[in-house]
Amino acid sequence: MTTRFVNQSLFSCLLLSLIVALLTSGRVKAGESVDDVAKQLSNPIASLISVPLQFNYDRDFGVNDEGSMLKLNIQPVIPITLNEEWNVISRTILPIVDQQDVPFVGYSEFGLGDVVQSAFFSPKSPTGSGWIWGVGPVLLLPTATDEFLGAEKWGIGPTAVALKQVGKWTIGGLANHIESFAGDGDRADVSATFLQPFASYVTPQQVTWAVNLESTYDWESESWSVPVNLMASKLIKLGNQLVQVGGGVRYWVDTPDGGPEGWGFRLNIVLVYPR
Repeated sequence: MTTRFVNQSLFSCLLLSLIVALLTSGRVKAGESVDDVAKQLSNPIASLISVPLQFNYDRDFGVNDEGSMLKLNIQPVIPITLNEEWNVISRTILPIVDQQDVPFVGYSEFGLGDVVQSAFFSPKSPTGSGWIWGVGPVLLLPTATDEFLGAEKWGIGPTAVALKQVGKWTIGGLANHIESFAGDGDRADVSATFLQPFASYVTPQQVTWAVNLESTYDWESESWSVPVNLMASKLIKLGNQLVQVGGGVRYWVDTPDGGPEGWGFRLNIVLVYPR
């Protein structure tokens, strides 16, 4: 399968997801504040249904630093009301991956990666000091369609998020830890801690400037993967549908042997459905 054909397939998946969501979407609530929605999008556990479509490109993978990866993360966020005081927020990450010359020159893979499913139990109201928080379980599901696209392990662990929103600013962090408990006995165990500190600022024009780290520490190999992401996004209306579009760059501060190096980029389309 050629790189060009695979790249077109990824773009087709992204555009198809966008078109389907637009055709099946409901109307924005009357009187809904676009400013409030833009601020809620900076909160990973907001009571807001959204479907982020995140397109990532990284390079210098593999033994000879000649590999590259294109990844489309489909990440629906669905809040569920438990009672008058609590929500549970479902966050799913479903990756579609195209990688070339990984792990070795001449190898190429295209398909689904492993799904990461999180559920955050979160109070509907912030604490007295203004903190918004949520805790719950995270699951690793071995859904990869190729051995080089996933761990072939089932995993489970805790996840938590805490943030504070003051004026136009949002500052906080998200973390989880996954340990494998079943799967292919010939594959390496999974023991990984994910740390994501983040900060964002929303302008009066609903432009969001954001920075975050998506750091992962692999306890098995005792190595870090640390990309710094710088993003800008704009909330717009397409008819009655709210959509956030944006992009940015990332720089890999640290990676394990064979991991990506240097600069990469990210494009985002977030379909928004205020409750």
